[in-house]
Amino acid sequence: MGLTIAAMPAYNEEQSIARMVCGCKKHVDCVVVVDDGSSDQTAEIAASSGAHVVRHMKNRGYGAALQTCFETARDLGAERMVVIDSDGQHDPEEIPKLLARLGRGADLVIGSRFCNGNGSDIPAYRKVGMKVLDIATYLVGGIKVTDSQSGFRAYGRRAIDCIWIDNQGMSAGSEILLQAKDNRLKVEEVDIHCRYDVQRASTEHPVSHGVKILLILLQDMELRRPLYYFTLPGTALAAVGIGIGLELLRVFYHGGQLSYGLTLLMILLTLVGSFMAFTGIILHAISRLIDQSIRKLEIERPRKARVESV
Repeated sequence: MGLTIAAMPAYNEEQSIARMVCGCKKHVDCVVVVDDGSSDQTAEIAASSGAHVVRHMKNRGYGAALQTCFETARDLGAERMVVIDSDGQHDPEEIPKLLARLGRGADLVIGSRFCNGNGSDIPAYRKVGMKVLDIATYLVGGIKVTDSQSGFRAYGRRAIDCIWIDNQGMSAGSEILLQAKDNRLKVEEVDIHCRYDVQRASTEHPVSHGVKILLILLQDMELRRPLYYFTLPGTALAAVGIGIGLELLRVFYHGGQLSYGLTLLMILLTLVGSFMAFTGIILHAISRLIDQSIRKLEIERPRKARVESV
């Protein structure tokens, strides 16, 4: 099967890192700990527990630590990589469940806290925030999963090779799913359990964390889903403007006087809405042309390789 590693971003996790490393070692060939500029003994304890430690000299964020996980996996020639949180929220004993799905053909396996009736022990405010981000991820990238923000995932060789994380913050989880969709990776989910009674379940407030991710997803929607980002709101604005215009015509037809302010508002909404709607349509057409060109290149590349080999 090749080399299988477990990788975990870690920031000031000296209390849980030894238990997580020892738990993961039972199911993989190598445990990689990316110490993201910790000020405690996280790196030293991880190394003494038998982990391969990669250190960031300063704290660069969860996304940067994840990118280092992928870079290290490529450097080691890993065929499979399990990414798991280092704070003790996830149970390393569930690693074989994710690896089994990789063995059956999946490229990316998400440990979901919600599938198969899971998630009854998750706080209600977290459930609401997670579902909002799941919906936003679907609207932006068209990939439908029950837990888009899970930090417990397994990646096959194709995923390890093609995923390159740009965002250094907590939105890296959604960014990976969008790249999985772009690269036509097979994504599956398995049910897992998650603890919320650990001492450091999160280094960031869940509300501010969720808002930041949502804003980044909305920015991505501008490029990936222009019909949603431009055409839909533009059509709504234009419809409101036309509605105001029809009401003004009705008032004028019955002998009333036209309102100067409403007339200007009608013109503004109609023009801006129409411009946004047509902009979205044009950008959507351009994105489809680009996507079709990429698909043709992917089809032609193997053909050229076969011809050259002959």
